[in-house]
Amino acid sequence: MQDFDLRDLDAFAAVARTRNFRRAALEQRVSVSSLSQRLRDMEERLGVRLMNRTTRSVSLTEAGELLLARVAPAMVNVADAITEVRGLRAEPSGRLRINAPPPAVDLVLAPMIAPFLARYPKVDLDLVAESAFVDIVAQGFDAGVRYGEHLAQDMVAVPLGAPQRYAVVASSDYVAKHGRPLHPKDLLAHACIRSRFSNGVMFDWERPRGEDLAAGQADRDPSRPRAARGP
Repeated sequence: MQDFDLRDLDAFAAVARTRNFRRAALEQRVSVSSLSQRLRDMEERLGVRLMNRTTRSVSLTEAGELLLARVAPAMVNVADAITEVRGLRAEPSGRLRINAPPPAVDLVLAPMIAPFLARYPKVDLDLVAESAFVDIVAQGFDAGVRYGEHLAQDMVAVPLGAPQRYAVVASSDYVAKHGRPLHPKDLLAHACIRSRFSNGVMFDWERPRGEDLAAGQADRDPSRPRAARGP
């Protein structure tokens, strides 16, 4: 099979079906000489004659009849499969697997789900929420949602949702007991809550853009989740 491709078999089937090289060449959109040469090369690689041909007629040998009987149904199945796949362009359908961190699912994707499924009812949405940064291609996902700083270099990404900001917050009781931090480095002396990914890595806090925390908020540069897929 390594010496053949579908064009060889398709050319053979066309000649066998029409019993005419000229008509088969028109179907294949090639010259008669090119088609004839392809069939001769095919016979040479097989080591058997598939057709008896004269200037007026074409007939199949026993080997040719055997090959046609096995190849013709397969070629029809291939053509039907290509037509079916092309038909998917008309309306999206099938399973769509998306991997995303829980915050992105809650804040960004959840409001989109109902309108999306209403518009594309034939899509089976499989949304997996997990904090671990899995390889979306290796794990069989069609796309993943990541914050910009966590995008792999070879990912193709588009912005998704509105820009988001982080804020440093504390309860009034905590501030009354421990005081209000006024500078990012003051947080080192406070009891802060951090997040740990499922692989054990701690989530890094980003350096605030503003130095003054008196307002109780430290903004980072605006960022937004991004939908990413493999290259």
